[in-house]
Amino acid sequence: MGVVIIDGSTVRAFVGDEAQFKKSIKEAFAALDLNKDGVLSRSELRKAFESLRLIEAHFGVEVKTPPDQLTQFYDSIFDKFDCDNNGTVDLEEFGSEMKMIMLAIADGLGSSPIQMALEDDDTSLLKQAADLEASKIYHKPSAT
Repeated sequence: MGVVIIDGSTVRAFVGDEAQFKKSIKEAFAALDLNKDGVLSRSELRKAFESLRLIEAHFGVEVKTPPDQLTQFYDSIFDKFDCDNNGTVDLEEFGSEMKMIMLAIADGLGSSPIQMALEDDDTSLLKQAADLEASKIYHKPSAT
């Protein structure tokens, strides 16, 4: 387990590094596309968001949400990602929505640094943002 410190500028720089961000989005998309058909179904996206447990835990205390509320919540997330309303989410839609989410996180963080405890095998976009910033700090050419 490791600890990283990030703020809004860390996240914004990650999103602004177009090549790295697109690579990360492609990797995340591929991991979520369980049947490898090139699009995310409603159930594939739901499984991804269920793993985040967005509304099922509250400050470490289990909260039991009625199944119909959960379905409504996850359907609304899917509908937000499915911009063309064709019933699937393609890579472009996924990337566009994730970019907006990451920029919203950056806005929320502002210049206030936060510490995040992460598993060593964490591949989240926030971890990748912290790793990108660290690589730039530790690989700066020295002034001679």
